Amino acid sequence: MADPTGFLKYTHRELPQRRPVPLRLKDWNEVYQEFNDDTLREQATRCMDCGIPFCHNGCPLGNLIPEWNDLVRRGRWREAIERLHATNNFPDFTGRLCPAPCEPACVLGINQDPVTIKQIELEIIDHAFDQGLVEPKPPTQLTGKTVAVIGSGPAGLAAAQQLTRAGHSVTVFERADRIGGLLRYGIPEFKMEKRVLDRRLDQMRAEGTEFRAGVNVGVDTTAQQLLADFDAVVLAGGATAWRDLPIPGRELAGIHQAMEYLPWGNRVQEGDDVLGPDGQPPITAKGKKVVIIGGGDTGADCLGTAHRQGAASVHQFEIMPRPPEARAESTPWPTYPLMYRVSSAHEEGGERVFSVNTEEFVGKDGHVSALKVHEVQMQDGKFVKVEGSDFELEADVVFLAMGFVGPEKAGLLTDLDVKFTERGNVARGADYETSVPGVYVAGDMGRGQSLIVWAIAEGRAAAAGVDRYLMGSTALPTPIKPTAAPLQ
Repeated sequence: MADPTGFLKYTHRELPQRRPVPLRLKDWNEVYQEFNDDTLREQATRCMDCGIPFCHNGCPLGNLIPEWNDLVRRGRWREAIERLHATNNFPDFTGRLCPAPCEPACVLGINQDPVTIKQIELEIIDHAFDQGLVEPKPPTQLTGKTVAVIGSGPAGLAAAQQLTRAGHSVTVFERADRIGGLLRYGIPEFKMEKRVLDRRLDQMRAEGTEFRAGVNVGVDTTAQQLLADFDAVVLAGGATAWRDLPIPGRELAGIHQAMEYLPWGNRVQEGDDVLGPDGQPPITAKGKKVVIIGGGDTGADCLGTAHRQGAASVHQFEIMPRPPEARAESTPWPTYPLMYRVSSAHEEGGERVFSVNTEEFVGKDGHVSALKVHEVQMQDGKFVKVEGSDFELEADVVFLAMGFVGPEKAGLLTDLDVKFTERGNVARGADYETSVPGVYVAGDMGRGQSLIVWAIAEGRAAAAGVDRYLMGSTALPTPIKPTAAPLQ
């Protein structure tokens, strides 16, 4: 059990330091410095091994958090990674990218700073790779069944690894030229270096998973051919239909969706020959006045990328009001708190502007030159313009980072003739099955835009559903049931 007085001995929450801003803006490497093992074990000692660990309630993966916290305290790294991998295929991804809903649910967080769960998780998996404790786990026997996984983001990769280890022959299809989905081309290097993704893909290949990049299923091959070639299909293509801003001037050049912009930065880091005569990728912020519309994680990714490309200035607009510094009363423990957060990208510069709405893009010679904006306030659940608050802001380039509205329906989903929910997501039943026999769905394609931990959890759960469909029963874990109502 945990040290019963650990949280009294070590009352301060400590995290690794971020590299100095002037230094990290010169490269694309991850922003955090190494964390001392002794300090990490002290932080793990703060875990109280609660009788009812509410951190489990915060994590859809059902991570065995108190168990591996105590194993880190004792320096038992092999056992710690075994506990961590028991519920999470990719803690190296979540330890870097997850907003850690487990931490605000920590019981210690009621009256102290919560345990540094996310950092402990990351250190466990990085230690495991360094010590050679992460090895391929190929199946001992093949079932003779074939499964196609469409999409190679976290949901697709989790489903593929579980099904491969269950003995099925799994092929992952990805329409981009490299495997990884948003992990490859949506997450900037400074948040997760792609070596982290590549070493996992190497493990999966050694286990027997086959990857086919550059194949747009529904275009390059038909849905009917897919169903004929495979015994089961997992749809894990994500919610890639982005939310647009259809206001006057939207047609002007220089206005781009975030996912039209971010992949170019990643391609440069991959070594692709995408630079023009000016030494810049096709869409760049270098020397430009940048406006980002959207205050979430994707907006912060655009912000950090613009800083590293040498933007002249950056403004990030958010229509919601500025959150409070501490947990809002509307989100009491153990819920995920509404509060003001500062990411590494925000630390690097730029101006965050809250409670503003863009009403028009202004152009010059067919290119965006400014935005007409006004302040808003919430009244009866609606945003209302604050009279007399109009202003205009110059801009050379605008990035729209307002989230996604669901999966792209044209092509594969239309050809499969799957049913959709009222919100436009792929409808699924209690076992993640769609309305088409043998076709399952996991992650954002069925859930809507969500967190990486939900994607991995749903990939694992959908894999169990597929295994049960193919074999009549399954030994694979089913961490969560779908949030959508079962199919009628």
